[in-house]
Amino acid sequence: MPITYNKRLNQFHLCNDSLSYIIEIREHKYVTHVYYGKRIESFDHAGAYPDVARASFSPNPAGFEGTSLSLNTILQECPGTDTGDYREGLAEFTFADGTTAFNFTYDGYEIRKGKEPLPGLPSTYVEGDDEADTLVLSVSDTVRKVGAQLTYTIYRARPVVTRSVSYVNNGTAPVRLDKALSMCVDFDDADFDLLQMPGEWASEKQLKRDHLSNGVHVLESRRGASSVAQQPFMALMRPHADEFQGDVYGFHFVYSGNFRFVAQVDPFQQTRVLGGINPFNFGWRLEAGQRFQTPEMVMVYTDSGLNAMSQAFHDLYRRRLARGEYRDAQRPVLINNWETTYFDFDEERILALAKKAKAIGVEQFVLDDGWFGHRDDDHSSLGDWVTNERKLPHGLKHLAEAIEAEGLKFGLWFEPEMISEDSDLFRAHPDWHLHVPGYPSSKGRDQLILDFSRQEVRDEIFAQMTAILDEVPVSYIKWDMNRNMTEVGSAGRSAHDQLQTSHRYILGLYEFLDRLTKRYPHILFENCSGGAGRFDPGMSYYMPQSWTSDNTDSFERLRIQHATSMIFPPVMMCAQLSESPNDQVGRITSLSSRAAVSMSANFGIMMDLTRKSQAELDELATYISAYKEVRSLVQFGDFYRLLSPFDGNYGCWEFVDAVRTRGRLMFFQVLSHASKPWVRLRLRGLERGGTYEVAYAGSTRKERFSGAELMEYGLYLNHDLEGDFAAKVVDFSLVEGSF
Repeated sequence: MPITYNKRLNQFHLCNDSLSYIIEIREHKYVTHVYYGKRIESFDHAGAYPDVARASFSPNPAGFEGTSLSLNTILQECPGTDTGDYREGLAEFTFADGTTAFNFTYDGYEIRKGKEPLPGLPSTYVEGDDEADTLVLSVSDTVRKVGAQLTYTIYRARPVVTRSVSYVNNGTAPVRLDKALSMCVDFDDADFDLLQMPGEWASEKQLKRDHLSNGVHVLESRRGASSVAQQPFMALMRPHADEFQGDVYGFHFVYSGNFRFVAQVDPFQQTRVLGGINPFNFGWRLEAGQRFQTPEMVMVYTDSGLNAMSQAFHDLYRRRLARGEYRDAQRPVLINNWETTYFDFDEERILALAKKAKAIGVEQFVLDDGWFGHRDDDHSSLGDWVTNERKLPHGLKHLAEAIEAEGLKFGLWFEPEMISEDSDLFRAHPDWHLHVPGYPSSKGRDQLILDFSRQEVRDEIFAQMTAILDEVPVSYIKWDMNRNMTEVGSAGRSAHDQLQTSHRYILGLYEFLDRLTKRYPHILFENCSGGAGRFDPGMSYYMPQSWTSDNTDSFERLRIQHATSMIFPPVMMCAQLSESPNDQVGRITSLSSRAAVSMSANFGIMMDLTRKSQAELDELATYISAYKEVRSLVQFGDFYRLLSPFDGNYGCWEFVDAVRTRGRLMFFQVLSHASKPWVRLRLRGLERGGTYEVAYAGSTRKERFSGAELMEYGLYLNHDLEGDFAAKVVDFSLVEGSF
């Protein structure tokens, strides 16, 4: 069984083939951390952490005066506040007397088979109780009358542990929960590098790796969304670790709102890692008996480097986070009209684009912003989800049916969480947006945010959307969100509950998405937020793919897609082949290099096909046909990062199918150089004893090599690449099972 309790040692051991996670109840009272790392078959250390008094500035807890025990130095799973541990705590309360001191101590445990869903929250899941086991530790402060349940789930066949906490008020007077994190892990050393994903609009999910030093290192969002600025992710790596070797600890938060990660190195070179909802703009009044459930933290451990961490996240998210009909289904090749028309379109122009798209093999048409209200720019109509009859005089249903008659499926853009002041909805309900009464409201993209924490607001938007979706044959929805929260207040909510608003907003969003996706299970949902402003595992639970960035430049996308693959599989990323010069950066690149990057994920087109020559259309058709041949490999194969564009002039990634019979390698040269050194690159994931035929796109050249030769010696890849921003595509297939 993956979870055992050793009564003699008072220890819990979570264990599978990959990892061990060990917890010890010290002095029958304190829930302490012992070990997290590579699997240990059996563990017989008891009280192994050295029990030595550090200093008078590390006080003893009540009842342990004069001993060497101090909460300031021991490794803990659920540290409290203001009771002798001066590091950051897991939770904070304000009690009826205005003070904050509390500490959780152990009450009991339960071991369960399987994994239960979190009420009202997205989370990873199991399809059978034999897939995972769950430990629930009950803790409380009997004086303060507050408690918590610490939930740990370990997957039996994945290097994954998930964590969450349910906080409870066991007393008779209300208390305010000011901080409610989901996880704390204390390591007994600080020999780590910290990997994070900072970014900005059109430059999302960059990679930054720094050696961890003393002090408090914070990664967070205060934007009301997981944000473009920081992914809710942190990894700790041993300094020697790289893509394919070394210990890596990955932490990813299944939540779409404000978050906070902390890596704190104390004076004794111990590292505390915490993560969960950001305490900024958060406060939750708990009445007697009430509980607060935190979102889930996914923890991945591997001793085989970043690529193994990524493959663990990929498999988990693709199979046990995403849900619905499209979880395991191939994704369509689509065309989106945004960069072609922006707001300037009519029915005739859209149908002309659709006709051209069908002729080159596109399967899905997505009509973007501007089809509703009287919207011709950013300044109006959000909240009025009715057809713009000036642009579409025959109605949306007629357009959708006409596109279907061309042989394409029809998709539609929505931004349901937003409202324009120039809208019928705002004129009818001027208090339905997030705002502080009597205080001026900030705007972003000239829009305000609807208060999705309120049921009546969600119900109105739901009614408007379903009126369309019940009539119009929509098979694809692009759900956008183009600004972050400011002046976070909710009309009608009491003063002592206003700090609940940002979290209640996210809970309301999840409730809305749950209703909508269950009502329309045949619709494929694409999560979008001005690019990747809310591309996180919380949204991926409801929408199995996300727009990876508004930046469609292929060589900007090299970094963005490389970094995104740290945690999300290619089938969750949308990439579209756009015009050159590029709309965002003005770069001129070849069609072949742009195609190679966009064909590395869910492939689409964002080009004005009506202005292309027949030769250009024929070339596009060739790429679409070629993508369809490898679509299942790209979307569902194992993914390997072979060269990082963050580290030099080249990037390379590889796709290999589950049975190692087929693969594709994409190699990219950023800038050309005279007298450049040659790059010999070793492949990954092949059958060592098999013989593979290697074919080079755009060439009749074919070669045969053993899997061992390709993985140990490799291929020279840059010697015949010419010019800046060049790409090479190499396919390989197993022709003999042994060499």
